[in-house]
Amino acid sequence: MNTVTKRVEAVGAEAYDMVGKTPGHIKAIRPMQDGVIADFEAAERMISHFVQKALGRRRWAAPRMVVGVPLRITPVERRAVRDSVLRARASEVFLVQQPIAAAIGAGLDVTTPIGCCVVDIGGGTTDIAVISLSGIAAGTSVRAAGDMFTQGIIEHLRRSHGLLVGERTGERIKMALGSARPGTQARSMEIRGRDLSRLSPATLTVTDQDIRAGLSGPLQQLLTAVANVLEKVEPELSADLVENGILLTGGGALLEGLPELLADETNLAVKVAEHPLDCVVNGAGVMLERMDLLQQVSRHDG
Repeated sequence: MNTVTKRVEAVGAEAYDMVGKTPGHIKAIRPMQDGVIADFEAAERMISHFVQKALGRRRWAAPRMVVGVPLRITPVERRAVRDSVLRARASEVFLVQQPIAAAIGAGLDVTTPIGCCVVDIGGGTTDIAVISLSGIAAGTSVRAAGDMFTQGIIEHLRRSHGLLVGERTGERIKMALGSARPGTQARSMEIRGRDLSRLSPATLTVTDQDIRAGLSGPLQQLLTAVANVLEKVEPELSADLVENGILLTGGGALLEGLPELLADETNLAVKVAEHPLDCVVNGAGVMLERMDLLQQVSRHDG
């Protein structure tokens, strides 16, 4: 956002490409943090932008909207989400818990009494839920997710190598070298940042083993959260999970070695959804076409 003219310069991927490279009068804003709205004005502008882009020439339309929210969202945060979406010209707003939307988007039938476990690893939060009869039988939401993975890498490089890198570089390292356990081949890449001792630009070669050290803390938090949820599950649902296993969705599901690590820790089969990045939005689309299902799983705020 231009701090002088108050004009939005870019949104979404285009804005992300500017992070860490903007001049003084342009500020990069993250409207959503930890799965909830952090900047109300910016969130409304962002939502309006995407609504107008989706509607195209039908700018007069007032669409019905489905919004995925974390499990541990507070009533105040729910109201903030609802109000922001309504101000973006929605006619109705349905708030749906993200792991339920992800399960539907992955093709699971959440309406049956057969339990399924979904671990949805997003950017700000990971939602862990055991789902049965259109509801959450046990679940939690934790910050051990994509953003924390990236920050873990950045902090490790700063502490262990005295090299400061930005968020975009940390994300690129995570995508290239990030893994939850050793692979069959060692990998490395050259990165650039600022040497904190010399206060000058520097180049460093890092390995996948090095990056795993930065990911170990957030991954342990994630594993502990999954274990805590499974401990709360009723025996009959636990039997279902032995048969059906755990489904991973969200961008974090693509972290190399994570399914195998989670399977070892839980003694359950773990699989990644076919299109993990799209599960929540695909589930929202399914619910918009099936009002009966939407009414069952959503909290309708009018």
